[in-house]
Amino acid sequence: MLPTRTPVLSLAATAALVAVSGSAIAQAPTATFPTRPLTMIVPFAPGGSAEVLGREFGIEMTKLLGQNVVIELRPGAGGNIGAEYVAKQSRPDGYTTLLGSLSVSTNVSLMRLTWDPRKDLVPVAGIATVPNLLVIATDSPIKTVGDLIAAAKGKPGALFFGSSGPGTSSHLAGELFQDRGGVTLTHVPYKGSGAVYPDLIAGRVNMLFDLAGSAVGQISGGKVRALATTARKRSPAMPDVPSISETFPGFEFGSWFALFAPAATPKDVLATLEQSVIKSMQTERLKSRLSQIAAEPVPHPGAEFAKFLASDIERYARLVREGKLAPLQ
Repeated sequence: MLPTRTPVLSLAATAALVAVSGSAIAQAPTATFPTRPLTMIVPFAPGGSAEVLGREFGIEMTKLLGQNVVIELRPGAGGNIGAEYVAKQSRPDGYTTLLGSLSVSTNVSLMRLTWDPRKDLVPVAGIATVPNLLVIATDSPIKTVGDLIAAAKGKPGALFFGSSGPGTSSHLAGELFQDRGGVTLTHVPYKGSGAVYPDLIAGRVNMLFDLAGSAVGQISGGKVRALATTARKRSPAMPDVPSISETFPGFEFGSWFALFAPAATPKDVLATLEQSVIKSMQTERLKSRLSQIAAEPVPHPGAEFAKFLASDIERYARLVREGKLAPLQ
């Protein structure tokens, strides 16, 4: 699939970088970076939470870096096509970055990869965590999570849940729901969550665990509704949507997002990029936008996020070793 390129409006003429003392992000930008537009690879299909976040951060990073940030969509293989492009085919100069997500952790164990995020990528900074919303058609007779569990138990395997692809958060959320609910659902993978909605509305699939960033827009259209959130508690932005944890105590799931660069990217370039991400999350416009999609900012510096990534990769590797998740190849 050919990539889709979307330029982000440059507002750099009125922006300036502000030095913050006390960490790597306090370093002043290099005198030679950036001198031309940058590309942020989003490895998922149009209309999803990754694209929403990429666009929002692209706007703020454009202001701070003084160069246009271009969002380039390279979907496919559960995020691996875009991730591999950055890890293996991009120059380590900071001009091409990856908006990575949970699949960076999970696919190490679930798929056969030609790249390794621990060796071929370096985290620039953590960005945000986003819960999934359990979405169903508006005219579905299912009104609560309890109704869904009862229907699934009544006809094991007869209910279908769509996902944005194998190994994505919408797939893993469904697997976790089956495990906790003691039910059997049939997984139907699509090329992006946006492709699921026509079949969901038409009744060809029964549910979707979509990330909140993309689900909110669909819900506002009135043809689908949120049955529950996978966050540990209800979101202030959606107080009427219960948490699955109200039915299954302790249930919690969502996806993280972070910016990555190719390994061997110079440290001063990484520091400039890191600063632009951290400073972006301090803007009122971005804070407001993130709250609208139930995203929780996690502005972790790159070194800190690298430790989290290592533990998250091991978390899913352990689940595979224990037989709780099956490799997808």
